[in-house]
Amino acid sequence: MDSFNLGTLLLCFFLRWIDGADADSHWTYKDMAQWSKSFPDCGGVWQSPIDVETSALHHDPSLMPVNVVGYHKPGHDPFTLSNNGHTVKMSLPAWQLGGLPWKFTAVQLHFHCGRDWDGSGGLAGGSEHTVDGRRSAAELHVVHYNSDLYPNASVAQSQRDGLAVLGVLIETGDDNNSAYENIFKYLEFIKYAGQQTPIPSFNVRSLLPTDLGRYFRYNGSLTTPPCYQSVLWTVFAEKVTVSRTQLKNLETALFSNDEKDPKSVPLQDNFRTTQPLNQRVVLASFVLDSITRYTLGKLCAVVVGSLCGLLGLVMVIILVVKAMRSKEHDKEQQQDTAFKTDPDPEKLEAPPKEEA
Repeated sequence: MDSFNLGTLLLCFFLRWIDGADADSHWTYKDMAQWSKSFPDCGGVWQSPIDVETSALHHDPSLMPVNVVGYHKPGHDPFTLSNNGHTVKMSLPAWQLGGLPWKFTAVQLHFHCGRDWDGSGGLAGGSEHTVDGRRSAAELHVVHYNSDLYPNASVAQSQRDGLAVLGVLIETGDDNNSAYENIFKYLEFIKYAGQQTPIPSFNVRSLLPTDLGRYFRYNGSLTTPPCYQSVLWTVFAEKVTVSRTQLKNLETALFSNDEKDPKSVPLQDNFRTTQPLNQRVVLASFVLDSITRYTLGKLCAVVVGSLCGLLGLVMVIILVVKAMRSKEHDKEQQQDTAFKTDPDPEKLEAPPKEEA
């Protein structure tokens, strides 16, 4: 009997410990500063996202264009679109990501966005990575796990070499993006957390930039708890464009709460702020043009310096012209004075005649 009571007590304690662990695992974007208390890796030194400072990039000529195998062959099985309360996520077949030291297999893709994007590059944007301090409207992440070394993504995500993620920066324009509409038009079916719906498969390669050879690469982490520092990041330099209407749909169609919750919470601003680089090196697969290597501050300095130089040149020209005009004026005065002081030959007295 005593053993039974002791076992019951231990079981109750274990269940309460499990409940406590589940409670600790709850997180929101509003408490990012507290993530590291429940998830220690979130306080690590190799965290993501980062600001890609183009003036500090290191060109690595050995970086080859990204090779996505199977992305353009969707097959007949539908994809599963879901709302997990933090983002909209779409499952992917076991496609391959080539050109890396190991074979990486696709798992899922998801989005990060802000709210009321106005195109100015301000805080309303929702991309996680920034370039020279500028935030884009939204960002797409395509997640892969190291299938050469690990059996699945759950095991791989906590390993240093476990994941590879493609990052696509999204801007807005006037025209609808038909590739992204394959996802956005089904958002109404997953409005609340926990909902999911099958959607027709499509060419996922069309979600990526045309140029897969220009990108930034660095070692980082998951951008959400548990923030494992296990990601080899590839952020494409070329951005994709969706219409303002499409982005508005992404920003407003979803809620982060359960359908039964009487208070709806819009699923917006689901991006993490940029993290310190901390001695990491960001590689570029291409040589940037000189104009793209300037940050906004440096560009302003160049413009101001050029204007000052131009102004100085104009002043020099004005001074030279004034000096030339002054010299010409003095010459004219000298000539005029010489003309007025010459004796009139008609008024000259004749010399006295000599006497015979």
